[in-house]
Amino acid sequence: MAIELSDRFGRVHTDLRISVTDRCNFRCAYCMPAEGMQWLDRADVLTFEEIERIARVLAERAGLKSIRLTGGEPTVRARLPLLVEKLARLDVDLAMTTNGATLALIAHDLRAAGLRRINISLDTLDRDRFVRLTRRDELANVLEGLDVARSAGFDPVKVNVVLMRGINDDEIVDFLRLGRDRGIVVRFIEFMPLDAQGEWSNDRVVPYDEILARASEHFEFEPVARGSSPAERFRYRDGSGEFGVIASVTEPFCASCDRMRLSAEGQLRNCLFALRHVDLRAILRSGGTDDELLAAVAGEVEEKWAGHSINQVHFIKPSKGMSQLGG
Repeated sequence: MAIELSDRFGRVHTDLRISVTDRCNFRCAYCMPAEGMQWLDRADVLTFEEIERIARVLAERAGLKSIRLTGGEPTVRARLPLLVEKLARLDVDLAMTTNGATLALIAHDLRAAGLRRINISLDTLDRDRFVRLTRRDELANVLEGLDVARSAGFDPVKVNVVLMRGINDDEIVDFLRLGRDRGIVVRFIEFMPLDAQGEWSNDRVVPYDEILARASEHFEFEPVARGSSPAERFRYRDGSGEFGVIASVTEPFCASCDRMRLSAEGQLRNCLFALRHVDLRAILRSGGTDDELLAAVAGEVEEKWAGHSINQVHFIKPSKGMSQLGG
C-alpha cells in the first residue's frame, strides 16, 4: 500500500538526506571539535543493503523523489560507487555533498555508477584560511576536484559556502568570480547554530540582504523562479551562469521544507534541528517488515515542527552537529 509522507502542517516529504558515514577526512572547525570525534563502531553503521532497502521502500511506496548522500564525508566510505549504483536503480534524483578533498580520485567512478549531481562544501579560497578552518592543507585538491567533477560530466557542479562574519565574509565576490570563471553554481549559506565549538551568535550571520548587496556592487543579476529549492536563485544578466543564497536564519524556508535525514547509524530525523528520532536500524535488524519501516517513517514525519525556531527563546540546539547530520 502506497502512502504520502505528510506532516501535521500538510508538507509532503519526498527528499531524503543519507549520512553514509560519520567519519571525515577533515577536522573542520565548523563541523567538529579540535579534539576530534568519537566515531561509530563499524558494526553500528548501516550497510549498503540496509540503506538501499530503506530508500527502496520510500521510493516505491511513499513517493520519495530525491536522495542526497552526505556524511561526515561520504567519499571516505569504502566502495561508495557500489552504493551509488544500488540507489541509481531507483526512480530518484541522486546527488551527493562532499568536501571535495578526494573527489578527483573518484568523480568519474561516481558518475559512471549513476550519480547525477554533486555539491562541494568550500568555505574559503585562501590557502592559509583553509588550513585554519579545516586543519588540513587540501585547498588545491578541492579545486582540482571541482574541475574533475566538471570533466566527469556533472552539470551543474555546485559549491556551498557557509558565510561567517569575521571569518570569510570578505570572499563573497571572490566566490562569485570563481563560479563565473569555472562554470559552477555558488550557493551562499547563512551560518546556523550547528557549529562544533558552540560559538554561533546572530551577529556572526551574514544575512541574505547583505550578500545580495555585496554581489550587486560588481555584477548585474535577476531572480529565477525558486520552486521548492531552499536556495533563492539569481541569474547573471550577461548569461554567465547563476548563484544562490540559502537564508536559513533570516528568511527560513521551513514552510516548504520536504526533507528527512537518515544518520549513519540509522536514526531518521524529520528536521536538521530535530531533538528526537526513530531508530530504523533497530527495525531492520530485528526482522521488521517493509510495512513497519514505512509506518515508523510516516510517524516521525507526522511529528515535524512548524519551523526550526532559531533566534526564538525556546530554541534548543540539537545534540548532533553537522559532522553527524550531513548537509
